[in-house]
Amino acid sequence: MIRLRLYTTLGCHLCEQLEALLVTLAAEAYHLEEVEISEDVALVERYGMRIPVLADEAGEELDRGFEAPRLADWLRERGWLDEGAWQVLQRQLGGAAEPGSVKGATRRGGRRYLG
Repeated sequence: MIRLRLYTTLGCHLCEQLEALLVTLAAEAYHLEEVEISEDVALVERYGMRIPVLADEAGEELDRGFEAPRLADWLRERGWLDEGAWQVLQRQLGGAAEPGSVKGATRRGGRRYLG
């Protein structure tokens, strides 16, 4: 079983987004330990502007894991990515699962327009 740690805080919507992506993209069962950073000054200093931060057992961290491509790459590097689920998610996101992409949005002249 994969053991992961999520540095988070109460009401973190990006943390919830990361958790939802993890449920979808993880190829293996995992245990997710949530660490509440607001209860520790040192953790707030280290992670306050970076959450959500996902860490594996070796302590290697992923910032901004709520961005699907970043999480997929991080999981793939460890052999934990469900490639089929990732392909489905990319199609759902319009094929270009870029950070900040919105379904139904188009890019013209470097700007994003909602459809």
